[in-house]
Amino acid sequence: MAALELVIFDCDGVLVDSEPICNGVMAQLLGEMGWELTLQETVDRFMGRSLPQCALRIEQHFGHALPGDFLAQLAQRTQQALRGQLKPVAGIEAVLDGLTVPYCVASNGNRAKMNATLGMTGLLPRFAQRMHCAGDVARPKPAPDLFLHAAQTHGAQPGRCVVIEDTPTGITAARAAGMRALGHAAMMPAQRLLDAGAHAVFTRMGELPALLWPRCAEVDPRPLSAADAQSLHTLTKGSQ
Repeated sequence: MAALELVIFDCDGVLVDSEPICNGVMAQLLGEMGWELTLQETVDRFMGRSLPQCALRIEQHFGHALPGDFLAQLAQRTQQALRGQLKPVAGIEAVLDGLTVPYCVASNGNRAKMNATLGMTGLLPRFAQRMHCAGDVARPKPAPDLFLHAAQTHGAQPGRCVVIEDTPTGITAARAAGMRALGHAAMMPAQRLLDAGAHAVFTRMGELPALLWPRCAEVDPRPLSAADAQSLHTLTKGSQ
């Protein structure tokens, strides 16, 4: 069995419990613009995507460019909502304390957002020199670029990395990178993560260590099928 060399965590929804807060703000702002969405509908459409990807989807819905201050408003409201409410995902500190191999975070969010959310929850010192964001690569998730960049930075072979994700977007990126993908099924239905290619799913962080170690680096060596490759191409094209 190949040795595990690196554990890569997504940030929102995996390290910090920000998804209900951030998606709630998004739903409220879109509602003010005339697009009424429930929290779950907002999660389904936007969770796991970068801000440019989200903006593109919103523009496609309205059929015109967003107001110039949209992203600034979204950022301001989100920061305000996160202050005083944001907490680490339950059990994540114990998972990090128990790891005996290197770990890092790789997020479609920008670096400023990661600094803010990890800082608010006290997790930031754990990830000094271990942070990677969509701005570091040409293509964000669902392309594999970000995870491959993280592996290269930390001197790990992709096939010996495990990715912890909570969205189909992230799972797709991990599989495309040739990495083992474990899905945290907190807000996203477990079946959607499995359909995206997750090797296993879990609902509580306390379940994660048992999934990491027994089969830590057994990644399917087969390349993506033609159907999977076409799906990745479509998702990546839509993210640009």
